[in-house]
Amino acid sequence: MSEGILIPGTVTGKKEKYDLLIPQITALVEGETDLVANLANIVAALKYGMDFFWVGVYLVKNDQLVLGPFQGPVACTRIGFGKGVCGASWQREEIIIVENVDEFPGHIACSSLSKSEIVLPFFKNKKVAGVLDVDSDKLASFDATDSQFLAQVTSLIEKLI
Repeated sequence: MSEGILIPGTVTGKKEKYDLLIPQITALVEGETDLVANLANIVAALKYGMDFFWVGVYLVKNDQLVLGPFQGPVACTRIGFGKGVCGASWQREEIIIVENVDEFPGHIACSSLSKSEIVLPFFKNKKVAGVLDVDSDKLASFDATDSQFLAQVTSLIEKLI
């Protein structure tokens, strides 16, 4: 299985990495019906394909975001509506890019090594069902390219839930 996955360091441009990785992720989950297995493979492919510091999924359960599959250091288990970047993305129902997490009001510091972040909500029945959360250990790591390609990943997740 790993022979078909993008190997970090072999491709240099961000767009080029995504162009190779997104079809691989799509193929990886094709035919699999288990949501947890699919989310686990998606976040692993993103973590290692893009060399992200942390990547994971939080799922809406009752009135909280609850940690789902992730790759990286230990993470916050539950996040309230409107709290931190993830909770704000859920509340606003929009993608949020934060260049410096220390400057985001109410940022929840699960790891002090996280410096920038992008969070994308995904939907089921027109309601936020969860968020895809990606952190970098460098400032200003995320931009419109990340937003565009990670939105393709959240669209894939929406088809799986």
